[in-house]
Amino acid sequence: MIRIDAIWLATEPMDMRAGTEMALAKVIAVFGAAQPHCAYLFASRRANRMKVLVHDGFGIWLAACRLNQGRFHWPGSRHGSEMELDARPLTEQARA
Repeated sequence: MIRIDAIWLATEPMDMRAGTEMALAKVIAVFGAAQPHCAYLFASRRANRMKVLVHDGFGIWLAACRLNQGRFHWPGSRHGSEMELDARPLTEQARA
């Protein structure tokens, strides 16, 4: 099981062609460093694709999700370049 203590959301879009190394470089550029047990979420410009980079303390995991319909509800850059998410609303939303 991968332990995640904090979830960070990048408000600026990322090129979804990015692989692990490019996504890690984006994490370092936006957040300063990839901290252990943290997840970093990035969306595409149209917000229909998302990539999640997770540092599990030993290595880096990169996962991708694509919506066939609709979009992710993603805050814009007016909120700054990054946001920390509270896990409580995420778990409550998953139960709904």
